[in-house]
Amino acid sequence: MVKRGPYGKGEAKRREILRVALEVFAEEGYRGTSLRKVAARCDLSLPGLMHYFASKEDLLTQVLRARDEENGRLWNEYQGPDPHLEIVRAGARAAGLIELFVSMAAAGSDPEHPAHAFFAERYPRVRGQIRELLARQARNGVIESTIPPERLASLVLAVADGIQLQWLNDRSVDMEQALEDLLELIAQPRLD
Repeated sequence: MVKRGPYGKGEAKRREILRVALEVFAEEGYRGTSLRKVAARCDLSLPGLMHYFASKEDLLTQVLRARDEENGRLWNEYQGPDPHLEIVRAGARAAGLIELFVSMAAAGSDPEHPAHAFFAERYPRVRGQIRELLARQARNGVIESTIPPERLASLVLAVADGIQLQWLNDRSVDMEQALEDLLELIAQPRLD
C-alpha cells in the first residue's frame, strides 16, 4: 500500500536522496562528493537534505544500506556460478562507494558511531548468505573442503573486503581475480 500525505512524501524524498547519493558517490568518490551537490540534485538546500537524516553520518550509513540492498538484488538475481563475482564487478564500477564503505567500516568500529549498528548487523547477515551458498556448493560437489562453510564464509568475506582496500590504494589490483583465486582454492579436491 502506498503511503499518502506528508509522511508518504517524506519517505519518497528520502528514497530519492539515497538514490541520488548512491549515484553521486559512485561517480565522484567519497572524498570528492559534497552533500551540497546531493542536495542540489534533489532540489534541496543542505539543511533541507539533512532534515531527512539524523546526521551526516546517518545519511552516509543509509547510503551504505541502500548499496547493500542493491547488492542483495544482484545476489538474488545472479544466474551464474558465483554471485560474489558480480558484486565485486559492480563495486569496481562504483569506486566512490567502496571508499565510503571502507571509511565507514573503520569509523563504525566505534560503538557510538551511527554506522556501528549497520556493520554489527551486516557482517553476520552477509556471512550467512555466503555460508548458505558455500554449503549448497559443497552439497552439489562444486567445492570440497574440510573447513566448515561457516569458517569459509568468513574467509571469503575477509578476502572480498580486504581486496577492496588494496584496490583503493592500487587500481592495478584485480579484485575479481583475487576472489576467483580464492574460490578456485576452495574448489580444489582434497588429496587424501
